[in-house]
Amino acid sequence: MNSSDSEPRYVISVAARIVGVETHTLRYYERIGLVEPYRSQGNIRYYSESDIERLRHIKTLMDDLGINLAGVEVVMRMAEKMTEMQRRIQEMEFEIEQLRQDELSEKT
Repeated sequence: MNSSDSEPRYVISVAARIVGVETHTLRYYERIGLVEPYRSQGNIRYYSESDIERLRHIKTLMDDLGINLAGVEVVMRMAEKMTEMQRRIQEMEFEIEQLRQDELSEKT
């Protein structure tokens, strides 16, 4: 994801139209913590491309897979944890490789 993906750009009505839901649905998703749009100083919600992608994923889980909202929350939380675990594994693999390189350079 590049920085432009996280740049707030769509007001709630446009975001709702893009995703294919009602604005009150997006407000509810925010209230229960499924999405966190940027808030302007005037308290206007702005959704980024990554927010839109997340909302599309939520809609797919519900509409295409028949998962209820509680299930969506669980799936999204688990996906976030898996992403974090993958990031940590990559960091650890990098650290292990660095230790191996250090060990090899000490032997020579």
